[in-house]
Amino acid sequence: MPRERPPLDNNDNGNGKGNVAEFTVSELSFAVKRTVERGFEHVRVRGELGRISTPASGHIYLDLKDNKAVINGVIWKGNAQKMKIRPEQGLEVIATGKLTTFPGQSKYQIIIDSIEPAGVGALMQLLEQLKKKLEAEGLFADERKKQRPFLPRTIGIITSPTGAVIRDMMHGFTERFPSHVIVWPVRVQGKTSGEEVATAIRGFNALDESGPVPKPDVLIVARGGGSLEDLWGFNEEVVARAATNSDIPLISAVGHETDWSVLDLVADFRAPTPTKAAEWAVPKYSELIERLGELGHRLNLANRRSLEARRNRLLAASRGLPRLADLLALPRQRVDEMSRRLSGSLMQHVREKRSKLERLPLSANILMMRQRQGCERLHTLSERHNRSFKALIERKRFAFEGQGKLLSTLSHKSVLERGFALIHDTSGAMIRSVTDMKSGQLIQLEMVDGNISSEVVDTSIKPERRTTKKTKPPAKKVAKKPTFNGGGQGSLF
Repeated sequence: MPRERPPLDNNDNGNGKGNVAEFTVSELSFAVKRTVERGFEHVRVRGELGRISTPASGHIYLDLKDNKAVINGVIWKGNAQKMKIRPEQGLEVIATGKLTTFPGQSKYQIIIDSIEPAGVGALMQLLEQLKKKLEAEGLFADERKKQRPFLPRTIGIITSPTGAVIRDMMHGFTERFPSHVIVWPVRVQGKTSGEEVATAIRGFNALDESGPVPKPDVLIVARGGGSLEDLWGFNEEVVARAATNSDIPLISAVGHETDWSVLDLVADFRAPTPTKAAEWAVPKYSELIERLGELGHRLNLANRRSLEARRNRLLAASRGLPRLADLLALPRQRVDEMSRRLSGSLMQHVREKRSKLERLPLSANILMMRQRQGCERLHTLSERHNRSFKALIERKRFAFEGQGKLLSTLSHKSVLERGFALIHDTSGAMIRSVTDMKSGQLIQLEMVDGNISSEVVDTSIKPERRTTKKTKPPAKKVAKKPTFNGGGQGSLF
């Protein structure tokens, strides 16, 4: 720090020196520095940017000039990284900072904290420079723009949640086609608006399709009208880059129809107003129903016409085809001819083979072969006859045993064994009724194990049986047994 000096005095004491204080060069330079910094601690300077240099240190050195003077300026590295506007030569700006001196070169300069464009002209110049840069990279090309979905399930809107824009858009969705809308609130004006819009675009694209918040099918960036300064956040490069890298189709609805921004140029679609963007995002429900009915009618009409045309072609083709009887007439005739020839050919073939066989000499081998075949055939027939005879004898035995059992069952002896008896007169005739007997008559009782002679003492008839007399049933005809003739087996020889 330079030491304090007494005030300057112009009186001369006779030796030519007077009372003027003496300063070193450094003392005087730092005194001037303090005086300048106290007097111009915070200033705003408007001028045109001249020479600009950026050394490896990251600081920016520039000239701020007008038509009469030039001031050197410096932007330290920390402030240079935060600035949204990059200094460009020839750009008219308003620089905010403080004035100071650089003692090493005996010159003064301004330490710049921030730079903003000076008026619409400067903003338009920056806007044109950014447009040229992005256009050279191909970001405005139609080839890279995506198609708008016909019927999106979810719509993402990036806008201010408190403005009239979002209310108008939601009203448009309700009238046309009720949809699922997700609003990402951002500032649409101010220094942070551009970065917030870019963050919202990247955030919507980062959503997982299977997550709790559905990923939108289309994005709308909306804002009402305003001046160029008000809409400047949508002209920033960070917004243009985010819109370009978006995988979701993006509709720009910033300002009125006459307002244009860089976002309008890089977006997939540009709507003149936010309300129009809502109309473009979804179709109208009534128009869909009407269009669906019209397409269904056209489809039915086209189907009928197609079927009619095919029917006509089929009928025309059938007229040119021959009848079925005509198609089968020649094959039928050929079949009949072949059948006739085949029958005659078979008979002729058999006759030829028989004649050839008869002309062959009967050698000893042939005779022996025929004898051997005859013996084998005779042996086979003998075995078959024996088996058939044995089977016949077995069947007859079974039948005879069955008849014996039946005869034993039907015999009166089985009845006598149960305690009954047969009554005969002295001549041996069978007595079947009490009316056939009289008192003192001799009768014979046949028991199961012998006969008993007895005399009738008394006869009595039951009252209920006196009125009717049982007639003797006719004798059953006994079928004549067939004689054995070999069981119907013919001669095997």
